[in-house]
Amino acid sequence: QVQLVESGGGLVQAGDSLRLSCAASGTYAMGWFRQAPGKEREFVAGISRNGGRVYYADSVKGRFTISRDNAKNTVYLQMNSLKPEDTAVYYCAAQSTGWVTFDPMTYSYWGQGTQVTVSS
Repeated sequence: QVQLVESGGGLVQAGDSLRLSCAASGTYAMGWFRQAPGKEREFVAGISRNGGRVYYADSVKGRFTISRDNAKNTVYLQMNSLKPEDTAVYYCAAQSTGWVTFDPMTYSYWGQGTQVTVSS
């Protein structure tokens, strides 16, 4: 019943910016995750249902910003100062328990993923 639609990925050069969007069919605590080839899916950023609490992986603090517009049921990930090591498939996910967690296995609903590629 919960559907998530992602957009905004692409190919950019190091130092550039991208904004990812995730349109959801409801309002949930949300997380962004990424997975590079040969690596485990990892937590990137999360936001509480009302937007009052945000969380970031250490690797993206100061560069990425998560936000949401509940009127549109949309969550955003603004990615600045992109690095080649940010290259991955990025997924948004809805946390049905109502709070942000860092374990992807606790998220019940996932978008299809959007590719972000950062060249040197």
